[in-house]
Amino acid sequence: MMSSRIAVASIVVLLAFVAISEGMTLRSLGVELHCRCIQTESRPIVRHIEKVELIPANSHCEETEIIATLKKTGQEVCLDPEAPWVKRLVDRIMSSKSR
Repeated sequence: MMSSRIAVASIVVLLAFVAISEGMTLRSLGVELHCRCIQTESRPIVRHIEKVELIPANSHCEETEIIATLKKTGQEVCLDPEAPWVKRLVDRIMSSKSR
């Protein structure tokens, strides 16, 4: 009787641990395991951009990712790194950081 209670208690504790650990994704801990950008925007939207985040290629994503946050909505938009206007924007950002 006592051993069955211990077995049930152990199973409950194990299930609780699994449920808690499933809720904690690596992304919530600040770890990205894949590219964030699935689609990119190539149309010029410079005047709508509030800030830009440059994410260099790394072990989880082979592509450099450029993510813009829009002024009005706060929405994040992935920019096409090959678009001429995006290249100029990145050059401007990099030259202002090197000053």
